[in-house]
Amino acid sequence: MTAVSEPRSDAGLRLVTPGQRVTVRVPATSANLGPGYDSLGLALALYDTVTVETTDDGALSFDLSGEGADTLPRDETHLVVRTLDAALARLGYARSGLKLTAENVSPHGRGLGSSASATVAAVLAAAALVDSVDRPGRAWVLQLCSEIEGHPDNVAPAIFGSLALSWQDGDAFRTAVADVAPTVVPIVAIPDFELSTELARSLLPSSIPHGAAAANAGRAALLVHALTKDPSLLLPATEDYLHQSYRSSAMEPSARLIEQLRAEGHAAVVSGAGPTVLALADGAAEADEVQAAVERFAHQGADEADDRRGEPGLADGPATRWRVLRLAVDREGARVDLHPR
Repeated sequence: MTAVSEPRSDAGLRLVTPGQRVTVRVPATSANLGPGYDSLGLALALYDTVTVETTDDGALSFDLSGEGADTLPRDETHLVVRTLDAALARLGYARSGLKLTAENVSPHGRGLGSSASATVAAVLAAAALVDSVDRPGRAWVLQLCSEIEGHPDNVAPAIFGSLALSWQDGDAFRTAVADVAPTVVPIVAIPDFELSTELARSLLPSSIPHGAAAANAGRAALLVHALTKDPSLLLPATEDYLHQSYRSSAMEPSARLIEQLRAEGHAAVVSGAGPTVLALADGAAEADEVQAAVERFAHQGADEADDRRGEPGLADGPATRWRVLRLAVDREGARVDLHPR
C-alpha cells in the first residue's frame, strides 16, 4: 500500500541531489539485558529495511509492508520521514521529493527496538544522501540518534552490532562495542500484547536502596564478562535489581515466564521495556531446552485459561499467545548501500 503527501520545501538549506537511492538494513536490538539498565544493548539478527529514493517533484510516496503496515502513517508524520528531515537539516540540507519503501520485520511495542531501528535507518540514509564532503561518521550518527531516542542503549547496537556498552559524558553519547562469545544464542518469546516504553518507565521508583544499586553494578560487570568470555555465568549475571520487578505488574505473563525459565536454570530477562522475554542460551542444546520450556509455559497458560472460563468473577479472556524466535547475534550493525545513479 502506498500513500502520497503534498509537496514541501525548506528555504535556506541545500537540496540533496535527486535521483539517488539508498537502502539501509538495521538489526533489532534488546536493551538492558537484565542489570544493564539504559547502558547495555545487544544486536539481533532480525532486520528492518528502508529504501529511500530522492526525486525532484516535491512529493512523498511511501510503500510500507510488514509489522505496523495496517496502523502506521504513510505521510510526513511517520518517524522515518520526520527523522530523515531532521538529520538532513542538521547537516544543512533539505530534500525535495522522496520515494520510501519500508519492510518492517521487528514487532512494534514489544521491547525489540523498533523505534530505534527506524531512527537509525533514517539518520544513516540522510548521511548517505548528502554530498560526500559533508557526510558524517557513525559517531555523529550515534549522537543524533541518541538525542532523538533519549538514550543510546538501543541505537548503539543497531548502529554498530554485537554488544554495545554505552554511556553519556555531559551532552555527548559514547559507546564501546564488545564481541559476544560464539556460543551465545538469543531466543525471544514475543507475546501478543504491547507495552509502551512510557508506561514501563512510569512504574519505576525515583530512587532505590544503596545496596540494590551496588548489587546491580556487580551483576552488570559480570554480565559483560559472561557475554564475551564465559557464558556459563549468564544466569547469575542477568540478575536485575533496578527495574524488572517494578514493571512486572504491567506484563504479568512475561514476568511469570521469566520466573519459570530462571527456575529451570536459563538466563531470561525482559527485553528492553518489555513485554518480550529474552533468553540467552549457552549453546544449541540449551537453546532447544529454552524453546521447549516456552512451549510448555504457553500450553499451561492455555489450559489455565480454559479452566477459568465460566468461573464467577473471572474474565473469559484468551491465554497469551507467544511467538518464539531463535536468533543469532548480529555482529555487523546497520548496513548502508548507496546505489549508483
